[in-house]
Amino acid sequence: MQNKNYEKFIQLAISHGASNVVVVTPEEIVFDGRTILKCMYGCKDWGKGCTCPSRAGFLPLKEWKKLLMKYKAVLIIHSIDKKIAQNASLAVENEAYLDGEVLAFSMSDCAICTECAGRSGNDCRNPMNARPSFHSVGINVFATAKMLDLPLEPLRSENDVQNWYAAVWMD
Repeated sequence: MQNKNYEKFIQLAISHGASNVVVVTPEEIVFDGRTILKCMYGCKDWGKGCTCPSRAGFLPLKEWKKLLMKYKAVLIIHSIDKKIAQNASLAVENEAYLDGEVLAFSMSDCAICTECAGRSGNDCRNPMNARPSFHSVGINVFATAKMLDLPLEPLRSENDVQNWYAAVWMD
C-alpha cells in the first residue's frame, strides 16, 4: 500500500454511520465470475434493476476487473444498514473527487430508492448516485470479507443481522 493517508476518508465514512472501514489493495479483493450466477438465479431484480448487470450497456465482468485493478487502494466500508453503507461510500467518493481523486469510484448495493424504477421498466431516478454491487461486477464479497476478517455470513433467518459492504476505489 502506498503511504497515502486515508484517515480523512475513513473518518468521513464513520461520520456517515459506517461501523468499520479498512483500506486494502485491489489484489486483496477476491474476483470470481461465478458471482454473476447468484445475480441471474437468485436476485428478483435480474433483468429489471437499474444497476443490474443484465441492463444494456453494463460492462462484461472481465472489463470490470481490468478497470478496477488499475486503482491503488480500496476503502471497504461496513455497516449493518445498506443505505448507510451506500451513503458513506458516496460521501467518500465525492470528497475524494474534490481532493483531486477525479477517478474515485464508489460501489454498493443500491439503496437510494424505496422501489427501483427499473422494476417498473423505467429509467433510474438517480443515475448520478446509483452504483453496481460487488457481486454484479464479479467480486466475491463473502471470500473478500473472510480474507479481511470482516463479518459476513449467509443469513439463516430474516431476523439475522445483515452486514452490508460498500467500497471506494482510489488512486
